[in-house]
Amino acid sequence: MKHSSIIGFIICAIYSLLIAFTLVSSSNDGPFYDSTAYTECRVEPEKPLYSGGMLNEKEASVSGGDTPKSVGARYTPAYILHNLTQNTIYCFSIWVKIEAGSASAARVRAKLRSDNATLNCVGSVSAKQGCWSFLKGGFLLDSPSQLSILFFETSDDDGKPQLEVASASLQPFTQEQWKNNQDYFINNARKRAVTIHVAGESGESVEGAVVNVEQISKDFPIGSAISKTILGNIPYQEWFVKRFDATVFENELKWYATEPHQGKLNYTFADQMMNFVRANRIIARGHNIFWEDPRYTPDWVRNLTGEDLRSAVNQRITSLMTRYRGEFLHWDVSNEMLHFDFYESRLGKNASYGFFAAARELDSLATLFLNDFNVVETCSDERSTVDEYIARVRELERYDGGGVRMDGVGLEGHFTRPNVALMRANLDKLATLELPVWLTEIDISSTLDHHTQAIYLEQVLREGFSHPSVNGIILWTALHPNGCYQMCLTDDKFSNLPAGDVVDQKLLEWTTGGVKAKTDDHGTFSFLGFLGEYRVSIIFEGKTVNSSFSLSRDPETKHVRLRI
Repeated sequence: MKHSSIIGFIICAIYSLLIAFTLVSSSNDGPFYDSTAYTECRVEPEKPLYSGGMLNEKEASVSGGDTPKSVGARYTPAYILHNLTQNTIYCFSIWVKIEAGSASAARVRAKLRSDNATLNCVGSVSAKQGCWSFLKGGFLLDSPSQLSILFFETSDDDGKPQLEVASASLQPFTQEQWKNNQDYFINNARKRAVTIHVAGESGESVEGAVVNVEQISKDFPIGSAISKTILGNIPYQEWFVKRFDATVFENELKWYATEPHQGKLNYTFADQMMNFVRANRIIARGHNIFWEDPRYTPDWVRNLTGEDLRSAVNQRITSLMTRYRGEFLHWDVSNEMLHFDFYESRLGKNASYGFFAAARELDSLATLFLNDFNVVETCSDERSTVDEYIARVRELERYDGGGVRMDGVGLEGHFTRPNVALMRANLDKLATLELPVWLTEIDISSTLDHHTQAIYLEQVLREGFSHPSVNGIILWTALHPNGCYQMCLTDDKFSNLPAGDVVDQKLLEWTTGGVKAKTDDHGTFSFLGFLGEYRVSIIFEGKTVNSSFSLSRDPETKHVRLRI
């Protein structure tokens, strides 16, 4: 290796280490977030995260002794917590097993009762008898609590199973510590070190060459839904294209939109929206092929049964995916199947497997997704806990011995108030599937004012962007004359609302700004850049050389060699 290459490598390595050290150490030597998660039942529990944190060597209390009377016999073990502080993020984990003689399986929900509030779910797990299951979650309190109780509720049809618990952990993070951990993950998952080498005609290092670097596209897509309202609306189109490189059609591909009456297909709006996407070099998700919610199934389809329904389903998927083969990056093949079962209840439990198999055959290059809500937003919805989602994915993968290849995990993300510790814990669990995860329909409830929506949106975006398993974020913010589904980014004059300002801030923050510097005495210049595509120009003694390079995820430094 040449001396200049070694120096450049060392510079980048030191630079990366300094950034990592600064991010983790700047919070007064605070804890490093532990992303460990388990989704398979174990014969023995693993050691507690953070060596137990606040629960180090602390045994669970027995139900009925230290727990409130209203808790009752269904809440088994409990932990008494003293002096919890306001706005601290608490990360909780524990191993759970159903005792012999109880039910064979049950959903277990961790709850917290503080001085001023009860949090109905701070983590959940699908527990079994005879092996240990891992519950991971967390919480944040609006006000300090001198005495709090962390306890468990079981949901089971066969009675009230008794629980065993082990390896409990409760680790606090200040807001600053949490942000520093996010920044550390961003620098490791979303950036890469680059060394640019400049040499003369004979290969000699060129000192003092001016290096200009510009990021021209990003590896991590952030986009927004659009609807037919964008067609012909030039101000809306300009506002959108200025910001976003990814989109999804809000309703225009759904079956009720493309075939409201049997046999009368209408792709007019979808075709025109696809033209807009192509013209502006935007990537698009296909949403959706089938929606299991009968309320959004065409009226005429709801009246079909047996082979008539099967025939209609086959025609739907063939028509849609043949027309747009190769156009959409993703397809949400089955939408909200954790909550609804219109097709599976009529065509059998293998219906979804058939949908995925047909989609794979019709468009082999598209990434195929399940998509559902209340997976990362909460753990109170028992139909869509993170464990239920994981189990459904694995069930499809194992179906009939062969299974279907699952490509992606779609998380809608319709939040009211985000629980960032729970969101990250659930993403940790989903990461064990080793599939791309997308936040597909992010918004904040319209029950909140614009300012509060913006605060919570920033929290959700940072959690998504900083988690290594998340590959993209789509906002559910298509603009209509009467507003948006829950949250708008702009008003009807295209002046940003507070949520729109947050999005613009994040888009700017997560882009490598214009970089200009001079090469050192080894002819090199190093920097840390967000993943994506770059243009670079070198100017020296009246000569200019232009080139380009790309940064993909890789722990090694990217070396770009140019000659002038």
